[in-house]
Amino acid sequence: MSSLDQIEDTLTKPVTFVFTFIGILYVSLKILSFWRMIASLLVVPGESLSKYGRKGSWAVVTGASEGIGKEYALQLAAKGFNILLISRTQSKLDDVASQITNKYPSVQTKVLPMDFSSPSESSYNTLSQTISPLDVAILINNVGQSHSIPVPFIQTPLPELEAIIKINCLATLRVTQLVAPGMAQRKRGLILTMASFGGILPTPLLATYSGSKAFLQHWSAALASELAPAGVRVQLVQSYLVTGAMSKIRRASLTIPTPKDFVRAALGKIGRSGGAQGVYATSTPFLAHGVMHWFLLQVGVMRKVVVDQNRGFHEAIRKRALRKAEREGKKVE
Repeated sequence: MSSLDQIEDTLTKPVTFVFTFIGILYVSLKILSFWRMIASLLVVPGESLSKYGRKGSWAVVTGASEGIGKEYALQLAAKGFNILLISRTQSKLDDVASQITNKYPSVQTKVLPMDFSSPSESSYNTLSQTISPLDVAILINNVGQSHSIPVPFIQTPLPELEAIIKINCLATLRVTQLVAPGMAQRKRGLILTMASFGGILPTPLLATYSGSKAFLQHWSAALASELAPAGVRVQLVQSYLVTGAMSKIRRASLTIPTPKDFVRAALGKIGRSGGAQGVYATSTPFLAHGVMHWFLLQVGVMRKVVVDQNRGFHEAIRKRALRKAEREGKKVE
């Protein structure tokens, strides 16, 4: 062997070893992450809600008149929490309150109608006065709005754009700012904010909604760090589609749960990441959604091919919605 070959061999072996080691380490970490995800979703139980408040303390639920918000109210009432229901329509709130009272006579309820798309300062003052004397253990930031149908950003009606930002972002911040100080003072509390895969994955034709949910991701993580020393857990709850009015899906499936099944998973996995492995202060608690989220994180949600695929999916939905509106004689932007 020539001296040149010896030098090449001397250099190649360490480099090969280093890259082999890096490859094995990378694959091992991915395998570990996968099994941690499985354990988080299927094996390890969530924290007990009693850690954040005793029976008889209060849970505040926004968007509580139907769907996921209503289910949070019902299931928290079943666990002995009194419920403050907040949503736009008084009659729907009264109906949920009656259901709770009839099923759980010892649970107290309060209702507060608020239209978060155009709230007045007096309505926030009323909310503050309502919350002030209560021992609030849990806040469910569930109120939210999406586009009526997928729509290019430049064609989005201004009232719809403003409503999405006011409801999804500003309302969540304002309500949390009223509730969180009491939690911090009592050194305990749980804040769950409903998110969406639209905030993980840039979603063309739902650009404003997607951006509003991405905002909640960063805000929740920052808030979680701020409030952790005070004993308050902040957790963003990720979901894919759930049956209901917002998704316009009626039939549940393996990947699309009912609100009841989704909320059961969310409340059963407090403090667990589920499919959101490595994402601070975030949980994807429903099994199918958790697996989907984990794989999205491995693929890379910001890749052009992923975003373009998502655009095509929503362009197809828009075409179907426009054809349906045309058949029914409805005007759609």
